[in-house]
Amino acid sequence: MNIEQFLHQRLLPVVASLYGEAAPEQIQLQKTRKEFEGDATLVVFPLLKLSRKNPEATAREIGEALRAAVPEVEAFNVIKGFLNISLSEAFWRERLGEIVAADGYGLGAPTGRTVMVEYSSPNTNKPLHLGHVRNNLLGYSVSKILEAAGNKVIKVNLVNDRGIHICKSMLAWQKFGGGETPASSGKKGDHLVGDYYVAFDKAYKAEIKELMAGGMDEETAKKEAPVIKEAQAMLRQWEARDAEVYALWETMNGWVYEGFDKTYCDMGVSFDKVYYESQTYLLGKSLVEDGLARGVFFRKEDGSVWCDLTADGLDQKLLLRGDGTSVYMTQDLGTALTRFEEEKLDDMIYVVGNEQNYHFQVLKLILGKLGYAWADHITHLSYGMVELPEGKMKSREGTVVDADDLIAGMVDTAREMSQELGKFDDMTEAEAAEISRKVGLGALKYFILKVDPRKTMLFDPRESIDFNGNTGPFIQYTYARIKSVLRKASDKGIALSGEVGGASLAGEEIALVKMLADYPAVVAQAAATFSPAVIAAYAYELAKAYNGYYHDFPILREEDAAKQAMRLTLSATVARILASATELLGIEVPERM
Repeated sequence: MNIEQFLHQRLLPVVASLYGEAAPEQIQLQKTRKEFEGDATLVVFPLLKLSRKNPEATAREIGEALRAAVPEVEAFNVIKGFLNISLSEAFWRERLGEIVAADGYGLGAPTGRTVMVEYSSPNTNKPLHLGHVRNNLLGYSVSKILEAAGNKVIKVNLVNDRGIHICKSMLAWQKFGGGETPASSGKKGDHLVGDYYVAFDKAYKAEIKELMAGGMDEETAKKEAPVIKEAQAMLRQWEARDAEVYALWETMNGWVYEGFDKTYCDMGVSFDKVYYESQTYLLGKSLVEDGLARGVFFRKEDGSVWCDLTADGLDQKLLLRGDGTSVYMTQDLGTALTRFEEEKLDDMIYVVGNEQNYHFQVLKLILGKLGYAWADHITHLSYGMVELPEGKMKSREGTVVDADDLIAGMVDTAREMSQELGKFDDMTEAEAAEISRKVGLGALKYFILKVDPRKTMLFDPRESIDFNGNTGPFIQYTYARIKSVLRKASDKGIALSGEVGGASLAGEEIALVKMLADYPAVVAQAAATFSPAVIAAYAYELAKAYNGYYHDFPILREEDAAKQAMRLTLSATVARILASATELLGIEVPERM
């Protein structure tokens, strides 16, 4: 039972004894602000109609009656219309006992809701990059948090495996590849295909330049360049299921999938189901044709199909090109319908960068116009871009930051910094390698997830691996420190009872218990706001508070056996909650560092 629930149950009869029965919603409790003394604050304004007194008098009267009726209420103070309530040491000792005994502490009760979270959504014409890293880490963490809050969560990836961009890589491979494969080149398949996407772009720009030199304007040259016309023809062949084009598409996509799977594994993210645009766009096209027949959409003279959204404050949106080929919106319509019907979803969350805000605004509007009420249960979790300081960890092309390079670089940096601090002096090579992996990835994930998803952020690899700041390694080190204390206690023959006992709690210990008691509400808040940053901030504050406690209070040197047992139990519980919180961020905590 949390503080608010405890006080709510006791305030109702106290208020009834003073003024008559109050509605449950009239008992409004919140955490006491830091500048005031107290554990919880009652807002008395909703009760003034019952009390018929001014706010200060009402608050004082309720405070006196509450302290007389509830032994756990130690003191109170009144600040205008707010009653600040302080609970006793015995209350907090009892809360610690409940937290220690609770299995799955912090997890919400089952909601009965099914939520799908889509993240990653790569194109199969290039490897994953820094933008995908934030996307994947955010999507995976939000999924874990929603699951912890009691929802059934389905983690999905939508692979954009068709379209003109895919044909560009395929055409370039046909023209310049000479039969090169991942096996013959030694390259990851996604990197190899990405190289040919770049090769297409170079050839395309060269042709544009040549046409412009012959007197053609730039816009016309972009349309008339032979290589872009070949790519467009290849897309039409693909949609017509041309055997040769389709076989090449399957082969090259297969190379990319193998590369993606390796990156996902290294990043520590996973999916319950993978959708492919090639399997959903036809349903999207049928939805567009149905909407056209019902007058929801209209056809222009060139044969293209559009939705007029001017009455909604937007513009006209293309749904089918004049040649009958689909656009992203087409397949998203089909994918959304497939998901809601097959999985009986209550909510659908798209984790996509903020440059697609307009796209998802339009998607919801069009689905609503087609008559699907569940369109209101679509949420676009829009996030800002993540950038690196200039010159750090550039990709092979020098224009984007490659995900594989970033992950490997983080692990290398973690190893380098740990060695500088002498943390690997008594470890085997295998242990040092594993801890470097956990610390490097923990630093990357925490640094990205601690920032509100909606904000653009600057990522500095070395700053993220600071063992003393607001970083993943600091939290990991705190966990490892507690585990070291528990191992040393065991080596001394001190058994971890797992019980609080009768030892009294000092103020710093009560402060830690208060933070532990907040954990379920923190998980609920993070789920409601789709923000891993809420979990990250909590984990950091808990780790910081414990480190202060560790320095000020003896644990293994404590001579009072009851106090020592309580402190070991408290320490173990802090470690358990840190492990739970970091797991929601997708971060592993090492047993030693």
